[in-house]
Amino acid sequence: MKRGFYTIMTAQFFSSLADNALFVAAIELLRHRNAHEWQSAALVPMFALFYVLLAPFVGAFADARPKGQVMFISNAIKVGGCLLMLVGVHPLLAYTLVGLGAAAYSPAKYGILTELLPPSQLVKANGWIEGLTIASIILGVLLGGQLVGPTMSSWLLALHIPGIHHGPDAAIAMLVVLYILAAGFNLRIPLTGVTPRPMPRNPLVLLPDFWTCNMRLWRDHLGQISLSTTTLFWGVSGNLRYIVLAWAAVALGYSTSKASALVGVVALGTAVGAVVASMRMRLDQATKVIPLGIGMGLLVVLMNFIDNVWVAAPFLVLLGGLGGFLVVPMNALLQHRGHNLMGAGRSIAVQNFNEQACILGLGALYTASTGAGLSAFAAITAFGLLVAGTMWLIGWWHKRNQRVHGHEIERLLEIARRDDLHG
Repeated sequence: MKRGFYTIMTAQFFSSLADNALFVAAIELLRHRNAHEWQSAALVPMFALFYVLLAPFVGAFADARPKGQVMFISNAIKVGGCLLMLVGVHPLLAYTLVGLGAAAYSPAKYGILTELLPPSQLVKANGWIEGLTIASIILGVLLGGQLVGPTMSSWLLALHIPGIHHGPDAAIAMLVVLYILAAGFNLRIPLTGVTPRPMPRNPLVLLPDFWTCNMRLWRDHLGQISLSTTTLFWGVSGNLRYIVLAWAAVALGYSTSKASALVGVVALGTAVGAVVASMRMRLDQATKVIPLGIGMGLLVVLMNFIDNVWVAAPFLVLLGGLGGFLVVPMNALLQHRGHNLMGAGRSIAVQNFNEQACILGLGALYTASTGAGLSAFAAITAFGLLVAGTMWLIGWWHKRNQRVHGHEIERLLEIARRDDLHG
């Protein structure tokens, strides 16, 4: 790997670590304020809101300037969201601003990989960056759980930080430091030598351009399969993070602090699956992992029958492992096709739009269902059956493409096998 890759990984680690710890802190802040349960569930779709609304613009923004600079600006926006929480702005609104920073960060984070590395290293790079991201999810959720727990809260409050009067506020103040640290590493990310694509004077002209890019990926016979798979995976995974917290509270009687450890267990399995996929899978083999998605969906349903933490822990590791092995090669294939079709930043923005729209839609559905009294067990069953059924349809779609468009698919796979045809 090129030297700059490790700086990107370090910056991503600290930014993602803070993101996931903040999710737990925001839930505890809402509970501290005696907010309705639906407001905690709404954190997931509110975080995804700007991914969807600004998708036509953030990709072009990422392509218009050095990616490290874009990531620095994005982390500064996240700091602003944290500060709003500390001055009394409603956590849902402040957390939405953090989502804005994340929406701007993502096209730069993934887009720089295709600028820095050839196709032969994309699966490996995705495996490492996803593995590191998942590791930051594990540590971030655990960190958030500890920061809002009684021991750390008491210690932080004893520091008498001005304006900090409650445990969740103290936790959020500590996370501001992590975002600042990530921003420092962003400034050290090297230039890749790729010529920026200037943004137009009128940003609204990006709307038809974004729509064209979106349709171009959906019409590509490999891009459509990888995009539909990653869209489903992240749509469900984004909401499953909260559902596991709710399930642990009902099935195991866990507090937010203890339940956060189980979210970390799922992430641990995902990290292992991601690293294994990075070592065993090639870009042209990505579609072979589709059956794992069906198995993943059926495993989600089986969560309903677990009420013992010693059974739950290895089960959740297995569930996460299947997800990690599924998403890494599919993500790399999608980045490769997108880079060839429209450029890195625009491609990632299209990917984010579809994935976050799925998170937003499923999250809104779950939030509404929670408000109507739907149990965590019913939500888990619905999510699991949705994953299994949709992955079966994606597999059928790919087999049909192989029958009808076999020559085109083989041509695209040949491009994926050769570094000299990249770009």
